[in-house]
Amino acid sequence: MPIAQNLGTLFLGLVMATSMNCHGSEPATETIGPATDQTVTIRIDPSKTYQTIRNFGGSDAWACQFAGNWPLAKKNGIADLLFSTDTLADGRLKGIGLSLWRFNAGGGTAEQGDASGIRDEWRRAESFFAADGGYDWNKQAGQMWFLNAAKERGVKEFLIFPNTPPVQFTTNGKGYASNGQPNLPAQQFDKFAGYLADVIDGVRKKTGITFQYVSPVNEPQWDWSDGGQEGTPYFNNQVAAITRSLSAALLKKNLATQINVAEAGQIEYLYSEHNRPGRASQISGFFDKNGTDYIGNLPNVFPAISGHSYFTTSPYKTAVEKRKQLANAVATVPGLEYWQSEYCILGDNEGEIKGEGRDLGINSGLYIARVIHNDLVNANASAWHWWISVSPYDYKDGLVYIDKNKTDGSFQSSKMLWALGNFSRFVRPGAKRVEASHSLGTDGLLVSSYLNTNNELVTVIVNSDSQDRQVSLTLASGKAPVAVRAYETSAQGDLMPINVPDSTKMLIKARSIVTLNSKM
Repeated sequence: MPIAQNLGTLFLGLVMATSMNCHGSEPATETIGPATDQTVTIRIDPSKTYQTIRNFGGSDAWACQFAGNWPLAKKNGIADLLFSTDTLADGRLKGIGLSLWRFNAGGGTAEQGDASGIRDEWRRAESFFAADGGYDWNKQAGQMWFLNAAKERGVKEFLIFPNTPPVQFTTNGKGYASNGQPNLPAQQFDKFAGYLADVIDGVRKKTGITFQYVSPVNEPQWDWSDGGQEGTPYFNNQVAAITRSLSAALLKKNLATQINVAEAGQIEYLYSEHNRPGRASQISGFFDKNGTDYIGNLPNVFPAISGHSYFTTSPYKTAVEKRKQLANAVATVPGLEYWQSEYCILGDNEGEIKGEGRDLGINSGLYIARVIHNDLVNANASAWHWWISVSPYDYKDGLVYIDKNKTDGSFQSSKMLWALGNFSRFVRPGAKRVEASHSLGTDGLLVSSYLNTNNELVTVIVNSDSQDRQVSLTLASGKAPVAVRAYETSAQGDLMPINVPDSTKMLIKARSIVTLNSKM
């Protein structure tokens, strides 16, 4: 069950109120009063707008295939943490309100068992293909449960993605490649596309859920030859050919699903050749009208390029520059968006934080909040998606952590979940990012603002410094926004409701993330 967090000693000017911590027994509403340090001025200009935010999402790979078969109360608890936008009577939030859910269309390695060559059973995935060559819509039952749970809790957008084509189509009959070579022969492109269209149509008929998006390839730059999980590399011309086949297959079935490409393994592959010739420079490759791999003219290709923030998030200043290069490259194609479509903490990140080792605490939460800020503000990402939403691993890859048990177990929320929630719960689909700056002049304090479609102004403040900051919010008009609600994620609480009597004199605690919802 979720971790109980006890409130520790509060900082200067904090006065306890009477509601409860999100996952503990202590009061969770506190009043933000003034600090003694020099005030940091935050200036917001709602008239200067940037990208429109489409969604915040997470994927069901891989543990949802098992967690979806757990006892109802427990899997409902996990689903609430991920999808709920409910506020309880005492002010606590049930969950982080993800607005998109990614569904993994498995390649059939689970049916192959040990013969699949994928060592970890939890990373194998079922396929809707039946033994008789037709389809079995009772497959992937655990994932289907979470798909329906997301819909029941108000999620309106869904994306389907395969890591590999079904093993029936692959060159080596496996769900991963051999010797770093693409694992789908050209003569199978149309069959693979037809399969994806069939699955989209079949799931719609079974559940009433329409996938707004399909992402047919995943991280085509990597070799995918170690049997660690399902996957296959592709060259850009193969991605383009698969996309053309998929476009035709969707149109043939009168499906409105749009194609999202191309889930680059690192963002450099979107705007440069980097170290993968023929598999990189994907912005110009797919959206330059004069290129041989141009797919931007297909009627159901969504005008966005997607990539993953892995291995490019540290140090912060370098990460900023790479994202600015990405944003500049995207801007060369009129109407093109950038989606950050997969992230968790991998690698050693220049010594700042390691992916290895489960960490439910605020250190990982703050790191994630800084990555999200950077992707939204400097890369102009219009969507931001997490990788494995439910993790059984000793790694910083999960929003919710579970026991590695197929039928039952316990689950725990992480600060990474709630840090993402500081954005996803409040910055809703259709929001526009607006100009926000502050007078401190360091990246220890990060500020971004968004204008929701209901004209509510949402400001997310990430204070990764070891000292409290007194801040003052002002609008470009010279007026101060009227604070309505505020929520804090820190070592002491998870999206803890806090009172803000005066938006011109607020304390932002050291090592905390605060979301302020206000009226202009």
